[in-house]
Amino acid sequence: MYQRVPTAVTTRGGSPTDNGYSVVTLDQVPRWSDAESRSSFNYDNEDPSFTHSYFPDPLTAHPEGESSSYGMVSRFPVDHEINSKIYLWRGHPWNLEVDAVVNSTNENLDEAHSSPGLHAAAGPGLAEECMTLGGCRTGMAKVTNGYDLPVRRIIHTVGPKYAVKYHTAAENALSHCYRSCLELLIENGLQSIAMGCIYTESKNYPREPAAHVAIRTVRRFLEKQKDKITAVVFCTTTSTDTEIYKRLLPLYFPRDKHEEEVAISKLPADVGDENGETIIDERKIRIKPLPKKNIPRPLQPPADLPVSDVGLVRRNSSYLDSYLDPAFMSLIKDPDQRRKEQWEKSAQAQSGWNCAKMLGFGDLGGPPLSAAEEYSLHSRYLAKANSLNLSEIAEMKIVYRGGVDSEGHPVMVVVGAHFLLRCLDLERFVLHVIKEFEPLIQKPYTIVYFHSAASLQFQPDMGWMRRLQQILGRKHQRNLHAIYVLHPNFHLKTTIFALQVFVDNVTWKKVVYVDRLLQLFRYVPREQLTIPDFVFHGKDGMDKGSFLHNNLTT
Repeated sequence: MYQRVPTAVTTRGGSPTDNGYSVVTLDQVPRWSDAESRSSFNYDNEDPSFTHSYFPDPLTAHPEGESSSYGMVSRFPVDHEINSKIYLWRGHPWNLEVDAVVNSTNENLDEAHSSPGLHAAAGPGLAEECMTLGGCRTGMAKVTNGYDLPVRRIIHTVGPKYAVKYHTAAENALSHCYRSCLELLIENGLQSIAMGCIYTESKNYPREPAAHVAIRTVRRFLEKQKDKITAVVFCTTTSTDTEIYKRLLPLYFPRDKHEEEVAISKLPADVGDENGETIIDERKIRIKPLPKKNIPRPLQPPADLPVSDVGLVRRNSSYLDSYLDPAFMSLIKDPDQRRKEQWEKSAQAQSGWNCAKMLGFGDLGGPPLSAAEEYSLHSRYLAKANSLNLSEIAEMKIVYRGGVDSEGHPVMVVVGAHFLLRCLDLERFVLHVIKEFEPLIQKPYTIVYFHSAASLQFQPDMGWMRRLQQILGRKHQRNLHAIYVLHPNFHLKTTIFALQVFVDNVTWKKVVYVDRLLQLFRYVPREQLTIPDFVFHGKDGMDKGSFLHNNLTT
């Protein structure tokens, strides 16, 4: 349907892009429900090379003991609304004009191990941004800008290595790849996505089992989130993959009752849970009551027993310990509950004396966290942040990514005027901060804080700041290069001094006060920052005029 063309030529496939490829829009790709050929269940002339020796092709024979689908309920019934969102297209996904495209890559997000041709089409900026992400774990996904591609975002995911011995683990990791990509699509406020086959020949994942995982995971996800997604395009680059998808799509996205009935007998026995993941019964968690044991009552010494013998009975009474159930003795309190109890004990020890609280800086009580406790706290918050849709917090533009500073460190921008405590769910804001900072704190980075037009009466107290710093962890403290504070006032400087005294003398010693924008641009180039308009009307109302005059004269 689509071929590479010279930049000066426009073909029926779409309009040409800067990299020499023509763009194909969604209206030029037929929907699965509107496909011209509806003979997907033609099994007589199938290519036997599509099957895999370890996985018999479910389309070639009925399961044992089942001669028909009569009386059986379909696990994937016809749903025309879901079918209207599915597309099958032969070609590279990054040539489609959609909101997001999926890049299959490795843990280091290397260009050499990414989808062939994607980095060349996107331009050098993509590789530079990938270097700032801190890698990506298998089964997870991360998002970058689209650069020269006709898409808004590129979603990078890492597929699993395959071995027959670990088939289930690889299957679930691959399913998580597709689900992570779709979750990121929604979190970034996007609606359409083009997905290639998320596996590589080097990882030895067999094509047909991988296609089963991909299709059923997308189906299960759309059953829950179909109102938030308008299009999912399955993209294939080989005739083998194209034919596999043509044969398997009717199993999970039947277009009429006939296909649904045929699919009942043709689907594999295991199609996963409500998310499309395989469940092994032997590994399910089983909760059983503790075994009841008849614990004999301790022996009472007779009244006339000699004193020396009474002591002997008491010393030997330790044998009762052997009757205590190890499962009961090994119970550990919830870490959050344990931490709460520690804070309460510390508050009691202080007998109500808290200098910072008396000065109006908030409650800074509680013992310092160990490295292990900080790691556990950070991990729990990060896992929760990755599981939630925090788009409403991102839209407030309180915290967002900038470019790099003059030394090449990535920059995080914080806008004080956008922080309205009375309108903000602080707990969800913390989760958003953890999620945004996670890629940056792996290496040295910089924070730029715009205090322009900010009102301190809506700022959180230092107790909250200390808690946020504990959640970010020691890696944040170690890798923070500098905090550039633009347009500080006396009240803010006083607060930062108190943070140095009561919270952390290491982190807050890295604050650099900047009175004017032109001074800030010495540390962070202007083109690396997205600056709200009101910031240009900063201190003494001189920044905007000075900035424009400087640009005109140069």
